Amino acid sequence: QDWSCSLVVASLLGAFGSSFLYGYNLSVVNAPTPYIKSFYNESWERRHGQPIDQDTLTLLWSVTVSIFAIGGLMGTLMVKLMGKVLGRKYTLLVNNGFAITAALLMACSLQAGAFEMLIVGRFIMGVDGGIALSVLPMYLNEISPKGIRGALGQVTAIFICIGVFSGQLLGLPELLGKESTWPYLFGVIAVPALVQLVSLPFLPESPRYLLFEKHDQAGAEKAFRTFLGKEDVSREVEEVLAESRAQRNVHLVSVLELLRNPFVRWQLITVVVTMACYQLCGLNAIWFYTNSIFGKAGIPPEKIPYITLSTGGIETLAAIFSGLVIERLGRRPLLMGGFGLMALFFGILTVTLTLQDHAPWIPYLSIVCILAIIASFCSGPGGIPFILTGEFFQQPQRPAAFIIAGTVNWLSNFVVGLLFPFIQKSLDTYCFLVFAAVCLLGAIYFYFVLPETKNRTLAEISQAFAKRNKASPPEESTDSAVNDNKVSQRP
Repeated sequence: QDWSCSLVVASLLGAFGSSFLYGYNLSVVNAPTPYIKSFYNESWERRHGQPIDQDTLTLLWSVTVSIFAIGGLMGTLMVKLMGKVLGRKYTLLVNNGFAITAALLMACSLQAGAFEMLIVGRFIMGVDGGIALSVLPMYLNEISPKGIRGALGQVTAIFICIGVFSGQLLGLPELLGKESTWPYLFGVIAVPALVQLVSLPFLPESPRYLLFEKHDQAGAEKAFRTFLGKEDVSREVEEVLAESRAQRNVHLVSVLELLRNPFVRWQLITVVVTMACYQLCGLNAIWFYTNSIFGKAGIPPEKIPYITLSTGGIETLAAIFSGLVIERLGRRPLLMGGFGLMALFFGILTVTLTLQDHAPWIPYLSIVCILAIIASFCSGPGGIPFILTGEFFQQPQRPAAFIIAGTVNWLSNFVVGLLFPFIQKSLDTYCFLVFAAVCLLGAIYFYFVLPETKNRTLAEISQAFAKRNKASPPEESTDSAVNDNKVSQRP
């Protein structure tokens, strides 16, 4: 009954123009890799009169792939200022300008004969991703009733998976994965951005942003009515006003102030650990190994791209499953279970890869392990980190919290891209034991530290951390954990 039409439309449109593009850009560079490298070589030879040497080509390709993460970090750092000035909805709308600009640059790079346009376009697309993965979860968290906050937040992860699958699908040779059409793979990026650009203006701004930062009670009440699908929104407005009154002397918190705040210390540590595990759990390594494992299982090379589609399909189905059960099972079991199962299957995968020449059926067991790892990741760890960041912090703290979470996310992404080739070279198939250890440590941390946040108010979540923080915010009375109208957690 909490799912209104406007809430569904806002989540779908927001995710299609935001997290979908992030997922799409993760996978879209895989299929046209040989054609892009050939384009780099031709451009270099035309300018310098000689072919590019292999080391320079490798460096240029590494920059092309990894600069997406650098752009993501830059976008994350821009979120606080943009969110304060523009609000949640209009930040998402302005962000479409980055996506359209990047799409034009990358799609026209071959025609212009300038590989720099592709690299700059990837950087700008990273900026778009950094802003989107911070602002979209914030927007969805602030417009959703607490009873479906997790399920609505999971839309972010579902569309990341759909984006990955779409990049794999469009990269097939029968579609756009050909030498003559690969620039169109990047031009497609403009379509979701344009759809969001023309449709999102008809939906309301976040009512919490309107009340807290714009002091527009009439606008907030109208937004609540639209999103909740009911006329009487006095209870929701009073909850936000109670939080606003308790924090009337609190300005928008800076990153440094949030880091120094003892009342949210363990919330911050938990967000950092969650985001680090999200990137360091080894899923990127799985993508690296997929083709070689499929090849050793006896699948013909020309059919591997089609089999690889199964990984994107499994991702999407697992993310949808998580969205359906998150409000029943809760965040904590899904996170612990997801990382625990990943550690188990990474261990089995290490054994099967080591013994794959001993029996013809062992490579097929490796394929099963790969699909199981992907499903385990997307059933919990793939989307919950973004939900928790929105649930742990009060309105004035939320932009700074998303900056910290996003910074950890993109730096970890960059570190994995930079170090994984060396780890793989030195440890070979045993590299998966490193990721198994990360997943296991993450599961143990969540078991001992993470409280369940399902269907809880901000005050109740704050109280759950108060004992570990050894501090309870001054405004909260001892019974504030059960009082829905008292949601402040900062002096």
